[in-house]
Amino acid sequence: MGALEEAHAHLRKAEQFLTAAGVNQDLALFDAATSNAVSSGINAKDAICLKLTGRTNKAERHADAVKELKDAGTKAAALAPTFERLLALKKKSQYQAAATTGAAATKAVEWARRMYDGAKEIVTS
Repeated sequence: MGALEEAHAHLRKAEQFLTAAGVNQDLALFDAATSNAVSSGINAKDAICLKLTGRTNKAERHADAVKELKDAGTKAAALAPTFERLLALKKKSQYQAAATTGAAATKAVEWARRMYDGAKEIVTS
């Protein structure tokens, strides 16, 4: 599979996770909604980087993933602050005992939507 095909595959995954985030938010499953939103954002980042640079890294450190997005070009860099805010919610929604609030889940879904919309524009242009 080439980079463009991979970009489209990641875009489809980003859309699936975004849809799941919205459903979970409607069900007041805020940790699940936030976790799905984060996964959507990560797949959107991968789609963007694959389209613009032909590659993407599976960074273990969030700062590396944000840097990869910043380095992918002007359009990608514009999404980096949104991506960074979204990644900041990963640990709480996936690993910590404390529950994610409804307000945080709403923000996560909003940021994931912004990432998806940006990725869709970049990948399909």
